[in-house]
Amino acid sequence: MSSPAPRPTLSRVREDRVVAGVLGGVARRFGWNPTVVRAIFVVVSVVSAAFPGLLVYLLLWMLMPEGEE
Repeated sequence: MSSPAPRPTLSRVREDRVVAGVLGGVARRFGWNPTVVRAIFVVVSVVSAAFPGLLVYLLLWMLMPEGEE
């Protein structure tokens, strides 16, 4: 019986980044499509006055380590 593959850690990506690799890293960690994650983030940030999208992105940029690959 083989053990399941380990999940990637939460870190910014180098290869699939648009600005800082934050949303690409979140998408990689959970196995989601990075384009869909980016689109959802933009829509939620624009539509919702209660969600400070830019602030959340900047905080994640500062707190998430940069990935190895």
